[in-house]
Amino acid sequence: MESTNNITEFILLGLSQNKKIKILCFLLFLFCYTAILGGNLFIMISITLSRLNEQPMYFFLNCLALSDLCYTSTVTPKLLTGLLMKRNMISYTSCMAQLFTMHFFGGIEILILTVMAYDRYVAICKPLHYTSIMSRGRCHAMVAACCAGAFIHSFLQSFLVTSLPFCGPNEMDHYFCDVYPLLSLACTNTFRVGLLVVVNSGMMGLVTFMVLMWSYSFILYTIWAYPAESRGKALSTCSSHVTVVVLFFVPVLFIYIRPAASYPEDKVFALFYTIIAPMFNPLIYTLRNMEMKNALRKVWCHKVLFIGKRIIIFTAESDHEKAKACCSSF
Repeated sequence: MESTNNITEFILLGLSQNKKIKILCFLLFLFCYTAILGGNLFIMISITLSRLNEQPMYFFLNCLALSDLCYTSTVTPKLLTGLLMKRNMISYTSCMAQLFTMHFFGGIEILILTVMAYDRYVAICKPLHYTSIMSRGRCHAMVAACCAGAFIHSFLQSFLVTSLPFCGPNEMDHYFCDVYPLLSLACTNTFRVGLLVVVNSGMMGLVTFMVLMWSYSFILYTIWAYPAESRGKALSTCSSHVTVVVLFFVPVLFIYIRPAASYPEDKVFALFYTIIAPMFNPLIYTLRNMEMKNALRKVWCHKVLFIGKRIIIFTAESDHEKAKACCSSF
């Protein structure tokens, strides 16, 4: 396929052209992005400073928080700056870079969620073999495999788009560079490319979602025979995981599983997996997890006490120096 580009930049139409709505959206998404940064950094620091990082589930949660942070940072800063501009321009190179990084970190997140489901399956269905199956070396290997799989997915996705010719128009009815809006701007027949995109993104998402739902259904069936106390803890952990999976996958499947086409409603659905899901992930994993809440309490209470003691010691030393200076003056 010949790739001839007369387009050097694209115009992102964004969520709205109304100035008042744009200001309201800017304030709303600025708050959301601040919450995403604060919440995910809070989880990463807390897990790293506590002993929870030694457990596979929290090691993967740490990786998920990092992927959330990177994933939303490929989209949200450009969304925020675009809301303050009259015309939101993005160069062709930057657009393709955004497409690659968004699908790369999004792919990592999807695969990390799958690994977390496998971790819960082993912990609940094969508890006697858990430590040997989920060793630290194997956990690192799984994360490396997630990164490799996401890179392959993103590379194929980007290759399909960069091979297309763009000769005008250059107005994209979206707030970031995604596959379907770009396909609608290509000046060639994109039917075959659209089918490949559905296979690469839509089928990948659908198969992963079905595997996740099957694994959690099997877990729920297994824990039904547990005592009430153990069952409650397992249900709390698994329900938080399922909530995150549904919140992320449902809008993704709505956009990518259908035949290649771009609709104005896609922008609203895209907000769920680019901003809303990463914002709620820290809340879901902390508020529904007693072990996580206890670890957060210990880590941050210890830090506050440590800082308080240092302030008291510093104040006492300062007062002592002042007293010595006062005595020496006599």
